[in-house]
Amino acid sequence: MSNATVHIPVLPKEILELGNPLPGQRWADGTAGGGGHCRLLAQRVGETGQVLAVDRDPAVIEALAGTLGDNVVARHASYDDLPEVLNELGGAKVHGILLDLGLSSDQLADRDRGFSFQTEGELDMRFDPTSGEPAWEWLARVDETTLADTIYQYGEERYSRRIARRIVDRRREETIRTADALRDIIYSSVPRSRPSPRGGRRHGRVDPATRTFQALRIVVNDELGILERALERLPECLELGGHLLIISFHSLEDRLVKYAFREDPRLEVVTRRPVQAAENEVNVNPRARSAKLRVARRITPVVEADPYNYGLVVRNK
Repeated sequence: MSNATVHIPVLPKEILELGNPLPGQRWADGTAGGGGHCRLLAQRVGETGQVLAVDRDPAVIEALAGTLGDNVVARHASYDDLPEVLNELGGAKVHGILLDLGLSSDQLADRDRGFSFQTEGELDMRFDPTSGEPAWEWLARVDETTLADTIYQYGEERYSRRIARRIVDRRREETIRTADALRDIIYSSVPRSRPSPRGGRRHGRVDPATRTFQALRIVVNDELGILERALERLPECLELGGHLLIISFHSLEDRLVKYAFREDPRLEVVTRRPVQAAENEVNVNPRARSAKLRVARRITPVVEADPYNYGLVVRNK
């Protein structure tokens, strides 16, 4: 991962307005990525505050080392393990948690990671290359029905059966090990244009490979499972009145966040509808086009164990 890449954080104005980080507060960025949001929060909490930067990708933590201020602490971990990370650092609650569930530009640009179908690198797709199964191995062993269901469910791809059949046919001949090899199979399976009502043909805005690559990335990294666990666990990390801000980039994530915020008695929904980027931001940062921000606030008192064994201690009542 290159240190030279400048990460442009999505929805910065909205994050500051809705999360309202203040000097002296303690915040956590559970998806540190290129560090754009970390820097934003670190500036707001100031020298008397602290930002905990967490990421599953060890390359992210390595790249951020020494590039952020003294009020930022970086740790290699998954964001659903934030309670354990906070315990290791003393157990204090935080005033806010931010999650940006999208890929960073560094990850997409890394030709050896296989996140982008525009590269020829190995089809790895793991956020943490030190653990789990790379995408090409999963693709080599999964049965056709499961593969088709995965592409349909996680990629919302209407041609999932056709794509799965072509993949299975090809892997009988050779292992599908690179991003461009998978891309070419998808291109041969999905019509790249559709009839126009006015005659001729028109191309869709989304590349035919996008949805299948998204589906594989989600299953390889257990993205929805980790998000579900985080939605259950992270409210307990918040101080009373603390904010949980989550930026999602596709409908599956957004639905999980929406329903979890609505049903969790520990939380009060701050954003009744997802907040999206204004046109001027999208013009500068096209990645922001599909970003949806939802925010909730901790409303139940923080309950902790009594060190003197007299029962439970309720703080922030």
